[in-house]
Amino acid sequence: MFDNAASIAWKSILVALVVLGLKSLAAWWSGSVALFSDAVESVVNVVTAFVAWIGILYAARPADEDHPYGHEKAEYFVALLEAILIGAAAWSIISAAWGELFNPQALAIPPEAFAVNIAAGIINGAWCMLLVRKGRELRSAALESDGWHLFTDVVSSAGVLAGIALAYGFALPILDPLLALLVSVNILWSGLGLLKVSVGGLMDMAPDEETLGAIQSAIASAGEGALQAHDLKARRSGTATFIEFHLVTPGDMTVSRSHAICDRIEAALRKKISRVRVTIHVEPQEKAHAHSGIELGPRSRGQT
Repeated sequence: MFDNAASIAWKSILVALVVLGLKSLAAWWSGSVALFSDAVESVVNVVTAFVAWIGILYAARPADEDHPYGHEKAEYFVALLEAILIGAAAWSIISAAWGELFNPQALAIPPEAFAVNIAAGIINGAWCMLLVRKGRELRSAALESDGWHLFTDVVSSAGVLAGIALAYGFALPILDPLLALLVSVNILWSGLGLLKVSVGGLMDMAPDEETLGAIQSAIASAGEGALQAHDLKARRSGTATFIEFHLVTPGDMTVSRSHAICDRIEAALRKKISRVRVTIHVEPQEKAHAHSGIELGPRSRGQT
């Protein structure tokens, strides 16, 4: 049911539409500008879920003549577009709340509006946790960024409901537009986070420390017969990880033997990291670095 990023992204569209319907109903029943701002954020959720689905489908396309390194970076463009749409949503909320700030209206919110909005928040909360977890498992920047965006929506909704309850209970209608403005600030903060993710991916940031450690461990465990690996570089591109390094072997080792070691290292890397692409440059013993690189152990030096 949740075995690939595209199917999850498609289900996100359906979830976002359900939540939008519930929040719109709550806003219509209540007349609250804060609940209206919450519904506007859900409009963004629908659009970003759809864009994420399209981006994931495109990113999954195999490499071709025009894109020999694949299409994985499409997911970062999705995150960038989401950041722009989030900024537009925040501006629409600010515009709606600004007029109400100087002319607050008394609130008369029926219990049904609260109940519907709470139900929408529960659905969003459960779904955002699934998106973040699956985004990390499947290494999908689009899914994970969509999940964190939904998390900010859950926080905003909880804050809005708590504030409206206070405004209604203490007869302070000005809290309604103030809460809407706070929601817009929270949305903008979410957009900045997505902008950081997208720019980092497009600039070929290195993987996290855990992934780098797994790469080094795989090379060390499978590199028996070689002497050293150095100049290790790795980068993330959507769901793919590109790895390159120099492998130092004994000077009298045959090409076939060196190639067999490279094949073994590549197999070990694929077991640890999904969708990995490896480039290994084999060098003779005199190219070893004295004080850097991954030493492959004394036992390797005697094997040719």
